[in-house]
Amino acid sequence: MGFLDRSRIIAGAGWNRWLIPPAALAIHFSIGQAYAWSVFKIPLEDSLDISGTASALPFQIGILVLGLSAAFGGTLVERKGPRWAMFVSLVAFSIGFLVAALGVATRNYWLVVLGYGGIGGVGLGIGYIAPVSTLMKWFPDRPGMATGTAIMGFGGGALIASPWSTEMLKAFGSDTSGIAKTFLVHGLAYAAFMSLGVVLVRVPPEGWRPAGWTPRDDSGKRLVTTANVSAKNAVRTPQFWLLWVVLCMNVTAGIGILEKAAPMIQDFFQDTASPVSASAATGFVALLSLANMAGRFVWSSVSDVVGRKNIYRLYLGAGALLYLTIMLEKDSSTALFVASTMVILSFYGGGFATVPAYLKDLFGTYQVGAIHGRLLTAWSVAGVAGPLIVDSIADSAHESGDTGPALYTFSFTLMMGLLVVGFIANELVRPVNPKFHEPESAQAESASPEETPDPLPAERR
Repeated sequence: MGFLDRSRIIAGAGWNRWLIPPAALAIHFSIGQAYAWSVFKIPLEDSLDISGTASALPFQIGILVLGLSAAFGGTLVERKGPRWAMFVSLVAFSIGFLVAALGVATRNYWLVVLGYGGIGGVGLGIGYIAPVSTLMKWFPDRPGMATGTAIMGFGGGALIASPWSTEMLKAFGSDTSGIAKTFLVHGLAYAAFMSLGVVLVRVPPEGWRPAGWTPRDDSGKRLVTTANVSAKNAVRTPQFWLLWVVLCMNVTAGIGILEKAAPMIQDFFQDTASPVSASAATGFVALLSLANMAGRFVWSSVSDVVGRKNIYRLYLGAGALLYLTIMLEKDSSTALFVASTMVILSFYGGGFATVPAYLKDLFGTYQVGAIHGRLLTAWSVAGVAGPLIVDSIADSAHESGDTGPALYTFSFTLMMGLLVVGFIANELVRPVNPKFHEPESAQAESASPEETPDPLPAERR
């Protein structure tokens, strides 16, 4: 296993740091397939005779396990290094698809849940956090852009996976045999693609920093610190739990749409003069994936200029207003519905991409990867809550005879309320109390010189 050891991937002199984003994207574009799960919902419901709530469970369990594996594996990932983590992600994610394929082929629903959700979820969690802290080490001058680049891939995975999966289901069939073959191809193809990231990834040598860049000494009462906080101490601070609430609310509000995207748009406009076809619904999933992906890069890069707190004000405040717009306009305009949900999903993606830099601002870089992993338990909760709210309420409304937008009125109202809760939590974020800071001696021993806060002007914080 020497090939996977951290000591084997220390970059040599002259290594081009711009080779690291492609390594990260090879992993995140692959595991980002999770966002195309809605393409499989109707085929699974028809072939296995299950409800919409049941067809969401593999996805929900996958997101739940993602957060838990990131939380418990974060410290291990920091210690073992990104190549080890990417390899573990490759193995778990691919095996998850193979087990899910066996489950569909044998009509064993719980084997699908175990494979895609349980085993594959480990691949999602370890793969998700693997490149993030590495990119921040390579790009201390642009941490928002760096994390946005990596996490952009996760948001954009469905842009490829959605039409690809749809075409395979057309070719193989949407019965159990066809779905099983599609899962099998996914498992093998993603293993090959993720191996590129495993081979390419590197970590900077101790003392490295970008040429011509001098870290700024940010101090005082701004939401950026030159000190460092350990993962153990971070979870004892109110700032950590406020950000946990912020992330959980933002994710819940977006993931409910994303998980049910294809059937949702068909339901919304089924009673209109221009109902949405299955192929158009697939295109809608791709558009949401594009917005999710673009938001991760664009909004996180903007946060380097306007500050993290301000950008979350946009995500949460404008997101709530967009939900209100959808509720008021109902099925009057397909274009307005698509545009509003795309912006909501861009905020959803931007929230993921910005939060590592927000953590870096508040807690330093000492154990930011481990802190990030612990924070992703908010995603675990949201990954269950969001789809559960949307699917269960829609199922209940359908049984009551409701159709069209009425299937989603109550769930969208709840989402709007959750975003308001997140907005309030973000407003309460303050600088971390110095009593939680690591001693200077510990920082000097444990943190390499390149792990310093970004040089964002104080007036933009």
